Parts: sequence; structure tokens; C-alpha cells
Amino acid sequence: MTIHAGEPRNPTIEPPRGGVLHVVDAARYSAAGSRRLFRETAARLELAAGIGIALAYLWTGAALWHWVVSAFLLALVLAAEALNTAIEVLCDRVSPEWSQAAKDAKDLGSLAVALLLMATGGFVLLVFFGLI
Repeated sequence: MTIHAGEPRNPTIEPPRGGVLHVVDAARYSAAGSRRLFRETAARLELAAGIGIALAYLWTGAALWHWVVSAFLLALVLAAEALNTAIEVLCDRVSPEWSQAAKDAKDLGSLAVALLLMATGGFVLLVFFGLI
């Protein structure tokens, strides 16, 4: 098959659309990404922890800004988890055999999630102990 300038490489991939349709497509891709992310046990546990924190905040009467910061931190954790999952999927596709580079990429993605979990947990503990 000859590919000419301006033709997509894979005829099953639709070219990007412009305007409002681009936003609609982006929302559809994000929804698909969300469905994929929540097939991961870690993401489901992080969401469950967020719900648990929200219930604890209700019980303790946390300030509005505690809720806002916690929601922001949870969103960051889930974003890092999504990127980590993407890294893992790509590494497994590109390097199905063991490789140090793939291991390093996966470990670094995991570290990013762990650092955000520690930051989030630290903030929540500060709220619960009344230090902020």
C-alpha cells in the first residue's frame, strides 16, 4: 500500500476533527481513559480512600479549604496513576521481554504516584490532627 502525503498511515484511524467536534472527541477519549484507569486496582483503591477521607471530613467538620485541597490532591494522584498506567501499557507493548529501560520507566512512574500519595496522606493527617 502506498501512502501519499496527507493520508493517514492507518485507514482505521480517523483524522482529528476541528472546532466543537474536537472537544467532543477529546471528551470521548477521556471517558475511555477513565474506564481503562478504573480497571486498575490501585486507582479503585485510591478512589475508595478519597471517599473515606470525604466521609471522615463530614464527620469531623473539616473546613471548605481542606475539602478543596484534598480533592485537588486526589485528582493529581489519579492523574499520576493514569500516566503510570500509560507508561506500563506502552512499555509492555514496546518491550514485551524484560528490559532495564522498561523497568526504570515503570519504577519512575510508580515513584511519581507514591510521592503524590505521601503528599496527600500527609495533608490529610495534618487536617485530622488539627495542625492546619
